[in-house]
Amino acid sequence: MRAQSRALSNPVALWWAMLTLVSLANIVFWFILYRQLHGGSVAVGQSPETGQMLALSAAYVFGCAFRSVLPRADVQRICLVDSWLSSVFVGRTVATIAEIAFAAQWAIILAQLGAIADAETAVNMARLIVPIIVVAEICSWYAVVTKNFLYNAIENSLWAVAFLFVGIGLGRLLPEFDGLVRGLLIAGLIGIACYLAFLVVVDVPMYVKRWRIERAAGKPLLHPLVGLRDCATQWTVTHEFEHWKEEIAWMSLYFSAAVWGSLALCALSAMNDHRPIDRVQAAAPSAIIQPAALR
Repeated sequence: MRAQSRALSNPVALWWAMLTLVSLANIVFWFILYRQLHGGSVAVGQSPETGQMLALSAAYVFGCAFRSVLPRADVQRICLVDSWLSSVFVGRTVATIAEIAFAAQWAIILAQLGAIADAETAVNMARLIVPIIVVAEICSWYAVVTKNFLYNAIENSLWAVAFLFVGIGLGRLLPEFDGLVRGLLIAGLIGIACYLAFLVVVDVPMYVKRWRIERAAGKPLLHPLVGLRDCATQWTVTHEFEHWKEEIAWMSLYFSAAVWGSLALCALSAMNDHRPIDRVQAAAPSAIIQPAALR
């Protein structure tokens, strides 16, 4: 009884329970969205991109749920559940698929909206996002197998660059749309601004600090082939707050707000039939004389 009480009072256990509940809710929301967009009314979900967005969102939502139920810190080789599913190799593979899918969602939505608004800047930004994130994933894998935190800092810096480009694309689109679409674009810009601030102020400096500490301590780096085997076979189960305190902030935001962004992108993509109506019309005579044609 006393052990159970200690477990319930452990901040790591409470955090883990929160992650699990949020992930279950996110899965429920994805199924609701799938039913509405894929099998719902004829007015939505008719563009080919909507099906792609739902599939990409599924990869991200379910991937994040997997990582929430089985949290781990890659370079440190720590986890909460003693299982081969908690191995860094499995978790990093799931994360790679999920993160590239999330980047692809942003690329699709920017290309969609850019084509509708005839905004070349947004379309060009869309072409850059996935390649940048692929390079970021390569850096992440190198960090994991060699235990070199510097490459985690580079990885997250590349995420910052990618979402800076997303922000530029959304900013270019903002004057072209009105109504709900403009509201979603503004929400996206605010979220990206907060994300970039977090990366610059908290996340990247955290990995640089870890790299400097490890280098000062003279800890050897692993050869990539040795590290690949190590990340597949070595993990330590720990529920100590001291071991997880620096992971809690980014994981909490990542597995909640970022997932909500993925779901929102699906909804925005499904508004394909409504976006031309929401597009701000210049004061053209035809817009005044023939309003029925715009409907």
